[in-house]
Amino acid sequence: MTDDAPEPPSGLRTLLPDLAPWRASRDFRRLWFSGLISNFGSFLTFVALPVQLKELTGSAAAVGAIGAVELVPLVVFGLYGGALADAWDKRKLIVWTEAGQGLLSAALLLNALLPHPAVWPLYVVAALSSALVSVQRPALDSLWPRIVAHDHLPAASALNSLRWTVGGVAGPALAGVVVAYAGLGWAYGADLLTFVVSVLLTVRIAASPASHEAVKPSLKAIVEGARYAWSRKELLGTYAVDLAAMFLAMPLAVLPFLADELDAEWSLGLMYAAVPAGSLLVSLTSGWTSRIHRHGRMVVLSAALWGLAIAGAGLVGNIWLVLLFLTLAGGCDMVSGIFRGAMWNQTIPDELRGRLAGIELLSYSVGPTVGQVRSGGFAAWLGVRTSVWSGGLLCAGAVGLLALCLPKLMTYDVRTNEHATRLRDQRTAAAPAGA
Repeated sequence: MTDDAPEPPSGLRTLLPDLAPWRASRDFRRLWFSGLISNFGSFLTFVALPVQLKELTGSAAAVGAIGAVELVPLVVFGLYGGALADAWDKRKLIVWTEAGQGLLSAALLLNALLPHPAVWPLYVVAALSSALVSVQRPALDSLWPRIVAHDHLPAASALNSLRWTVGGVAGPALAGVVVAYAGLGWAYGADLLTFVVSVLLTVRIAASPASHEAVKPSLKAIVEGARYAWSRKELLGTYAVDLAAMFLAMPLAVLPFLADELDAEWSLGLMYAAVPAGSLLVSLTSGWTSRIHRHGRMVVLSAALWGLAIAGAGLVGNIWLVLLFLTLAGGCDMVSGIFRGAMWNQTIPDELRGRLAGIELLSYSVGPTVGQVRSGGFAAWLGVRTSVWSGGLLCAGAVGLLALCLPKLMTYDVRTNEHATRLRDQRTAAAPAGA
């Protein structure tokens, strides 16, 4: 170590989140706050919309149909949104889709204020919102490597995870209070206000035009991105591991029935909060993640531990142990997410980043959606607790099998990986002198 090299962090600083991206990038700070604010508003609608459907229809099937109308736009626009992110200015895509979300919140507000609110606008808004989110997320995910230094990307991934988990814990709690005591109109109105603030923040970030290698959005461009992902077995492994974990071991759909079996109906809210609470704990103590270099191994290990923790939640009969295992599972899921994000951001070329972000969106969105169907079907066939613990064990086994089949995932090292070093060298060469 040279005399002028910074001293490594010690003590408590090794656990606290690394704020280097926050200090170094004004655009990162603006996007971070924009996401935090709109995330709280989105959770208001996330809770209010099914509550309103329940009030209007009294049908559990009608409420469950929200997921069905969201799935197709998620798949279609996730892939096409990735191609758009590579071909258009990323900032403009983010701003316009954020503004579109605000208009959808306004539509929900107007419908809620009618003497007799209609049901069909709720489904239309859910589908359109899914489409806008699917277009926005690839643009947003592909923008981070442009506004954050290459070596700061793992820390940026952890800070972004912190933003989402804060919303995941506090958002539903706030939403429940607003809906119960203020009403649906106030929830939709507050969501609209958060989108206004978010747009005012995002319009101030620097323009982010397409790279000179960009191709026009088309089916051919989407296929090109898929071929690149297939050629990168370590990336393919991150997608496959996440899909396996979410499809086989996502228990949220059966938590109300698990609470009933344990004679602890009062604990349902705590069960829903336990997974994001575990994620939040990891985010708040994520300083250590910046010093890990073998990201693939951490993805595999944490995904397997997620499965084992979910299995534990299904096997134990004590509600407090169930909550503990769910919290552990949430922490493991966050670790996996941090290192998946680091691998994606530090190795994918800029001209392909949007299309690969579209594939990423599918890997971490479709899995939980389909996983709810699996857990519910297993619960009807084998019983609730069997559905939970068997899914967890299947997840751990599937992750282990994927690790054996994809050795490049296990040997990935950000210090030596050819794609990571090439991207790091390109960014170093492009940096202004003295930066």
